[in-house]
Amino acid sequence: MVNNIEMEEVKKPLSMNPKKFILWLLIVSIMMFFVALTSAYIVKQSDGNWLEYDMPMIFWYSTIIILLSSATMHWAYLAAKKDNLPQLKLALSITTVLGLSFLYSQWAGWGQLVDMGVYLVGNQTSGSFFYIITGAHGLHIISGVLFLIIVLISTYQYKVHSKEMNQLEICMTFWHFLGVLWVYLFLFLLLNQ
Repeated sequence: MVNNIEMEEVKKPLSMNPKKFILWLLIVSIMMFFVALTSAYIVKQSDGNWLEYDMPMIFWYSTIIILLSSATMHWAYLAAKKDNLPQLKLALSITTVLGLSFLYSQWAGWGQLVDMGVYLVGNQTSGSFFYIITGAHGLHIISGVLFLIIVLISTYQYKVHSKEMNQLEICMTFWHFLGVLWVYLFLFLLLNQ
């Protein structure tokens, strides 16, 4: 009897969707990348000769934008669970626009940094780190926006609904992760200038 129970437990398949599993592996690797970057930032900052500057106000606004986009993404998820396709389309569209607005605000923030004399290259290590950290996050946001567009197209093709949520759930998880990651990076850069 015991052997039968043990055999049944061994035969259970992986209960997680393989695409969701891959997403979690991707998230862990992205986290490791940014932990390495922020660790290097702290090490280099302790060397001295660190340019101090105020973070442009637009990065505060971009933080609000990414938090709003997380709320609209959750709204899209709730709409999909209820098969409310008009709300789902609207919420995904707003999330996509907010994602693009976030990217624009980051670009504008870089422009403000240049106006303040903070550059990517040169002997300003602190400026270089700021550009690299925000730029790397921006590249991930671009991939998130592209994923949002793919899910939005699928929604218009009636491939996303209460009985088919995998694509939306994967997109939502990635998008929320990018929002949490930005809040971490924003606070890190704000507190370690």
